[in-house]
Amino acid sequence: MTKLYLAIPCYNEEEVLRDSAEKLLNKYSTMMAEGKISADSRIVFIDDGSKDRTWEIISELHTENPIFQGIKLSRNRGHQNALLCGLMTLKDKADAVISIDADLQDDINTFDEMVAKYEDGCDVVYGVRSKRETDTFFKRFTAEGFYKILNHMGAKVIFNHADFRLMSKRALNAFSLYKETNIFLRGMVPMIGFKSDIVTYERSERLAGESKYPLKKMLALAWEGITSLSIQPIRMITWLGAIVFGISLIMIIYSLISFFCGWSVSGWSSLLCSIWAIGGLQLLAIGVIGEYIGKIYMETKRRPRFIVDKVLDDDEQ
Repeated sequence: MTKLYLAIPCYNEEEVLRDSAEKLLNKYSTMMAEGKISADSRIVFIDDGSKDRTWEIISELHTENPIFQGIKLSRNRGHQNALLCGLMTLKDKADAVISIDADLQDDINTFDEMVAKYEDGCDVVYGVRSKRETDTFFKRFTAEGFYKILNHMGAKVIFNHADFRLMSKRALNAFSLYKETNIFLRGMVPMIGFKSDIVTYERSERLAGESKYPLKKMLALAWEGITSLSIQPIRMITWLGAIVFGISLIMIIYSLISFFCGWSVSGWSSLLCSIWAIGGLQLLAIGVIGEYIGKIYMETKRRPRFIVDKVLDDDEQ
């Protein structure tokens, strides 16, 4: 039987944590009774420096039932680093690890299908939303645009897939070879290249608390994905610069012809427009290039992506 672990990043999740824990325990108990997963499978919460009672609740759950385990980061490192901590910590303990958010908007009933596909030889099984009827029009439009832009810019991701996935021990060991500081998991995992498949599900609404990915964070995540996995923005600037340079040559020729033919009319509008256009393009180019230089700077420091403060597991009851 498969020894299955769950990696669940948590940040200020006190409102949903106990309800989620109860649902996960019921699901695990059913899967164990049906012989789909082993009795030593575990549910692991990763506290990403929460400011509320999240870690206290995790500790209480662990005391009540050792199937619940916890990892506490020394400070808030962000969802991606917290999830990475869980995956890297659990890779040597489990046959497979499923990552899922603490609010359980992703369908836990797909665990059975994920495990079945793993046992059929898949090293990665992606949870993919079949539709977005629970989202507002704006959320649906921006989310779908998010995936399309990422793919167009060179960050190849699975459409309508976030961070709900199963990864085998083999896939996790391969993924541990990726050492970069700037991480975008949903774009990095497909780069592993092992056999993969998808399961589809309908995402439910969040029961309580606030979304950890509002529009501002979604935009930041998209930019992180693009600049971490692709140099397409720099290539676009190169092409844009070539186009602007070509237009400037045409304007120079036109200006010379106008001067010698006596057509030139003094005016400041065209001059100001040209100055603003070129100045804006230069600032944009410097900004994008600076973003990449900044990432190079961070990578060369080789700072740890996370630091574990406490661990609640089978060795610490």
